Amino acid sequence: MRDRNKAVLALADGTVFEGYSFGAEGESIGEVVFNTSMTGYQEILTDPSYKGQIVTMTYTQIGNYGINSEDIESARPWIEGFIVKEFCQYPSNWRSKETLDSYLKRHNIVGIHGIDTRALTKHLRDNGAMNGVISTVDLDPERLVKKAKGFPSMAGLDLAKEVTCKEPYKLKQGLWNIERGYSSLSTHHSPLYKVVAYDFGIKYNILRNLVNVGCDVTVVPAWTSADDVLKMNPDGVFLSNGPGDPDAVKYAIENVRKLIGKKPIFGICLGHQILGLALGGKTYKLKFGHRGGNQPVMDLTTRKVEITSQNHGFAVDVNSLKGIAELTHINLNDKTVEGLAHKKLPLFSVQYHPEASPGPHDASYLFKRFVDLMEGKWSLNLSLSMQALKNA
Repeated sequence: MRDRNKAVLALADGTVFEGYSFGAEGESIGEVVFNTSMTGYQEILTDPSYKGQIVTMTYTQIGNYGINSEDIESARPWIEGFIVKEFCQYPSNWRSKETLDSYLKRHNIVGIHGIDTRALTKHLRDNGAMNGVISTVDLDPERLVKKAKGFPSMAGLDLAKEVTCKEPYKLKQGLWNIERGYSSLSTHHSPLYKVVAYDFGIKYNILRNLVNVGCDVTVVPAWTSADDVLKMNPDGVFLSNGPGDPDAVKYAIENVRKLIGKKPIFGICLGHQILGLALGGKTYKLKFGHRGGNQPVMDLTTRKVEITSQNHGFAVDVNSLKGIAELTHINLNDKTVEGLAHKKLPLFSVQYHPEASPGPHDASYLFKRFVDLMEGKWSLNLSLSMQALKNA
């Protein structure tokens, strides 16, 4: 049994939790949020959308199947810190290559375990996501609370520029199969749809799903100009997920605005929010956000309900887009916007993560819908959408 070194989590409102250190020693600061997924901690750790955040896992034991080289969603972990009730020191899985503890140490991520994560989650639900500090080197609650209070709010932060790629690239992997691992672009038959994907913090499994439906994807940095995208003459443009406040990514909003009506567009998460802003809408910060793999969403165009994977702290104000875009998906828990489509132009977006990793695969049909949009085969059924909304 490893030594149990003390650690402290202090929130900006003065709430303090005492626990034990795992992962790297040191101190980390960020917005404290919670994720309700029971599995998928490796994908969560490497999701760039968590840049600037300390993630609390609500499931009681984390790390029991270890870490492997395939279940990653970007080149490295992005979270600022990790909070769990109990971490597993001795994982058991045929794909495991190392423990969660050693993985966090290797990437200099501070973790805390042994605290009441249920109490922390209830506190965040009641009071909202807030800044916090995890420390193994300074155990003075008063000093730590002061540091948390002095840290900038997530509102107004452009974090996409910190996680985006620096140069264009291609990922030619398709979806994973237990017998062969990841497939490649060469295994997918023509025609290939040429897609330019803006990287605001893109996850690998988004790219794999696009490859799986026949797309040849070029990923470009978040600040790439609309003119440069149009010079590539893609069949469609994809807007990725990412961290931070969408309203702060002014350059992306302006570039997307210039692409509207010129190319079919599909956006996910931050990309959905940026598209909404580019159309003239507004966004707002949610009290504690949606993070986990169990959010129920209704597709108003089909009236089907899907269980979705989500990770966002901001949402689009549907009333700000009246007369411009139509609500296509709605969260059945709190009725927030989960999808929109333009009434006339070939573009749509969703707030949640149809690529899963982690989470259910109910919404993978949206990648085929993007292909149909590029082929001119899909358009919004307004009458069905509005009737479903009334019945939701």
